[in-house]
Amino acid sequence: MYTFSNKLKTFSFALIIIGIIGVGYGFMTSHKSFEEVETLLAEESHHGGGHAEVAETTSSHDAHETEKSNGADAHGNEHKKHIEHVQHQIANRPWSALYVAAFFFMMIGLGILAFYAIQIASQAGWSPVLFRVMEAMTSYVLPGALIVLGIAVASGTIGHYNLFVWMDPEVVAHDKLIQGKSGWLNIGWFTFRGLVFIAGWSLYRHFARKFSIAQDTAEDTSNFKKSFRIAAAFLVFFIYTESMMSWDWIMSVDPHWFSTLFGWYVFASMFVSAITVLALITIYLKSRNFLPFVNENHLHDVAKFMFAFSIFWTYLWFSQFMLIWYSNIPEEVTYFISRFKSYQLPFLGMVVMNFVFPILMLMNADYKRIPWFVVMAGLVILGGHYIDIFNMIMPATVGDRWFIGIPEISAVLLFAGLFILVVFTALTKAPLLVKGYPFRKESEDFHY
Repeated sequence: MYTFSNKLKTFSFALIIIGIIGVGYGFMTSHKSFEEVETLLAEESHHGGGHAEVAETTSSHDAHETEKSNGADAHGNEHKKHIEHVQHQIANRPWSALYVAAFFFMMIGLGILAFYAIQIASQAGWSPVLFRVMEAMTSYVLPGALIVLGIAVASGTIGHYNLFVWMDPEVVAHDKLIQGKSGWLNIGWFTFRGLVFIAGWSLYRHFARKFSIAQDTAEDTSNFKKSFRIAAAFLVFFIYTESMMSWDWIMSVDPHWFSTLFGWYVFASMFVSAITVLALITIYLKSRNFLPFVNENHLHDVAKFMFAFSIFWTYLWFSQFMLIWYSNIPEEVTYFISRFKSYQLPFLGMVVMNFVFPILMLMNADYKRIPWFVVMAGLVILGGHYIDIFNMIMPATVGDRWFIGIPEISAVLLFAGLFILVVFTALTKAPLLVKGYPFRKESEDFHY
């Protein structure tokens, strides 16, 4: 049995506390007055920031020059609206930082739940020695998903429509396109769908874990057969709900834009991140002598999945980008124009981190068997996919007011600590090796 060490537990609590303090600081400093934002924009304009122009009061020497007077009024109104818009963007930043980090760690739990179901449904012979690690990781799905949904709903209720513009009745009243989608994009239906998604994922996780532990002491394979059947059914449910979840929880921050590839694109990011964390936790546990039955061949296979799905992510990223660029439809290209204009560094940087780096690091079969090498590659991949989620959310919510600072780092620390606490607590609840699983022996002897 695994024992959650006091050092690791203290570390997780420290991350959570530091994260909460930093997130709180982000919220407290995000509310800027009209005058503060006006001064900020004036300074940026003075230093060539180009974010805004300072309004100038114009007095007319000729009482008959009414056009100049009207022009000054129009400019003043525009200036006021721009300052209020920037105020809102700055207020959105801690919400967005919290949401990005919450979604990133939730998708790791959900991705490994799908990976686990695939292993069961395909009756894979190499992976059963890793099942208990996967099961522990899936324990984060329920709390993680509820937190994501809670942040989304709170941003449109106790918040000032900080994430989803379609939650703002004033915006919807003047936007015919959002009005046309209001049958789907409304807060009640949005919340209901989210709860259905979470209930389905959590129910599968509950019964899969129940049958897995029951199989340890069973004298027949009835629990294994039940696991197989529910895994096959869950994968069908997952395909549909993961796509709808990606439309609701991410794509709808840009309600004027859509992509038919988006569900698959989010899935690829989710899957490779989950498998990467599986590799990191496995390496950590093995280094503490808790997984003596895991050998370099198992690590090699996990690293192969990291490599393969990095390629798959790149294929989907390029397909989505290339088709939209080639067709050059105005309502589609604005998505990438806004990201390439104001997010050029993270936009191009994530491609390097999620494609170029894994290709160079993990193409060689021998490197996939070296733990520290896999850890190094894994940390870069995780960083790249965090930036990927960052790029999906931030341009629509904070515009060019983005920065990776205290709110963003604190939110990552908060959910990293919570993830560690939940997952490693779950590891203590059952033996780290499945005992009655039919392919256990094959998995222990796995080599090639």
